[in-house]
Amino acid sequence: MDQFDFKEYYDDIVAMAISYAPKLILALVVLFIGYRIIKMLERLLKSWALKINMDPALQLFSVNLLRWTLKVLLFIAVADMIGVKTTSFVAIVGAAGLAVGLALQGTLANFAGGVLLMVFKPYKVGDLIESQGVLGNVKEIQIFNTILTTPENKTAVMPNGAIMNNHMINFTTEGKIRVDLKIGVSYKADISQARKAILSVMEADSRVLKSPAPLVAVAELGDSSIVLAVRPWCDPAVYWDVYFETLENSKLALDQAGVSIPFPQLDVHMIQK
Repeated sequence: MDQFDFKEYYDDIVAMAISYAPKLILALVVLFIGYRIIKMLERLLKSWALKINMDPALQLFSVNLLRWTLKVLLFIAVADMIGVKTTSFVAIVGAAGLAVGLALQGTLANFAGGVLLMVFKPYKVGDLIESQGVLGNVKEIQIFNTILTTPENKTAVMPNGAIMNNHMINFTTEGKIRVDLKIGVSYKADISQARKAILSVMEADSRVLKSPAPLVAVAELGDSSIVLAVRPWCDPAVYWDVYFETLENSKLALDQAGVSIPFPQLDVHMIQK
């Protein structure tokens, strides 16, 4: 078996080393500087996130996304500097990204919605909101979904993409909410007396705000009753308590005042020939 003749390949090795050494050294320098720049950008992003009070989950995700995106770009740049053909690699990565994006359209839309929720903060944990026909208090804001607790103590999982792309009502933002009630009284009843009885109920309730003042007004002349609009204001946290107790106590107060709440009725007029 022939021995390996190192001298035969010595000149080729030296020529290759001379040819690639500058590129390799430059690539290592770029790699070192690139890593330092990535670290600096990470610190700047963290500082900015803390300054704007960004959600911790979004902050961590943003830093990781920035880090790995820049590292991939740096790797491609360094590989290209030392002579590695990166065109095919970039094409493969792009095609894979497109395929994943098409397969996960709904998930990516929910992710984007979660990012926007954490950046713009249209609501926060504890707020009473309504979206997609679901009313509830925000229990948790995740990157893909928002978890609500409904008044029936049910858990509703709302996709963030649907929330951000559709109508959403936040009942908590203004710090106070109006409770809308309707109570019917007889056409024979004294409206002033009925109004006084209902107002006394709301004025005696410490949860009902003094400003704006509670209101009782005629809202409708119905088929069987005069419909009164009852409008107390309260803190959103006690909305349902005020709603149900105002309704119940108003009935008791009307009974004590001798104001009847009529059943649906129909007057029939007989015509004799």
